[in-house]
Amino acid sequence: MGTADVEAVWRIESARIVAALTRFTGDFGLAEDAAQEAVAEALVSWPRAAPANPAGWLMATARRRAIDAIRRRTALQDRYALLAADPAVDEEIDPDRIDDDVLALMFVSCHPVLSPPARVALTLRVVGGLSSEEIARAFLVPVPTVQARITRAKKTIAAAGVPFELPAAGERRERLGGVLSVLYVIFTEGSTATSGDRLLRPDLAYEAIRLARTLAALQPDEPEVHGLLALCELTAARFPARTGPDGSPVLLEDQDRRLWDLSAIRRGLAALATASTRGLGPYGLQAAIAAAHASAPSVEATDWDRIVVLYEALGRIAPSPVVELNRAVAVAMASGPAQALAMVDELIAMDRLPGSHLVPTVRGELLARLGRRPEARAELELAARLCANQRERSVLLRKAAALQDHEDADDGDFGGLAFCG
Repeated sequence: MGTADVEAVWRIESARIVAALTRFTGDFGLAEDAAQEAVAEALVSWPRAAPANPAGWLMATARRRAIDAIRRRTALQDRYALLAADPAVDEEIDPDRIDDDVLALMFVSCHPVLSPPARVALTLRVVGGLSSEEIARAFLVPVPTVQARITRAKKTIAAAGVPFELPAAGERRERLGGVLSVLYVIFTEGSTATSGDRLLRPDLAYEAIRLARTLAALQPDEPEVHGLLALCELTAARFPARTGPDGSPVLLEDQDRRLWDLSAIRRGLAALATASTRGLGPYGLQAAIAAAHASAPSVEATDWDRIVVLYEALGRIAPSPVVELNRAVAVAMASGPAQALAMVDELIAMDRLPGSHLVPTVRGELLARLGRRPEARAELELAARLCANQRERSVLLRKAAALQDHEDADDGDFGGLAFCG
């Protein structure tokens, strides 16, 4: 077995291993460190002699590392005796088993005592099994920054005395929003990178989907969990058509919808149906918008009136300037650009999205539709200056250049700006 095999096993089993060790040692940081040491040993030993049960090998090795560490902590001898004597620790890992340990691990990683960036980093590290290098590469931050966030997060959890246990049902429901928001941040960064030279970061997006599926299996009665899963599946279904062979963005109206992942669409619609049984929350409503796009044969045939209504509902229960901007996009597609432009100008007057490239992007598109080409070109050039993603910036500059050349820029594509489009 090579490095890729070790990494694959670790990615699948890491959450169960860290969770089990945390439960038995009572020390979140110790469990994660012991598991990482086991992986390091696997990278050396597995190429020479592959184990019959890789997950069990990692668990047993990590347990030995944890015991060694506890032995060195003389004040924890009682805990060592408990760990060494507990026969449950020697149970082999069932690769199909998903239990409350993993759910507890998610809630610990997303505990409110941590900052949002720390929650994301810790969740990807201990629940997702990503290395510090992978997390740093995904979010375009230095590796030491990620390592510092993870170290501080573990120290904060220890200092706060956060127990490794599943919160009570009421508290779990209160904190579930934090867990979902972390998974949402991870997915949205994967589906449209905020900066860098790639539009998509599919590995990051698919990791969020994997974690959302795990959470849905552990919390089957929570509709918003299924709503988030539906949103991710339906959005990811478009990935194969969103970029060309060279990685350049493909606008919604130009996408070959035959490339959309029909299996992902079916999974997303099924998750949306489950979420709908108890009424749609913010993630469910966004999933419903994504479903409207996924079900349409073309941009022109999309039910834009329904999307407007869904954005209005989303704005009532989860108001934000981004939701309003996306509602303006839908209004432009359903009713024309004039009404939408008034909505965008109101956002600007209220300074609701300062410094965002999305506002001048939408405003430039609307002005182009209204024939106000010089103003449109200025807005698109402003959007390009504000945009940190090189791929998006190239599209904006291309549209601005087309306006400057008096070409027809009324291409009708607003899908890239819609949350789920």
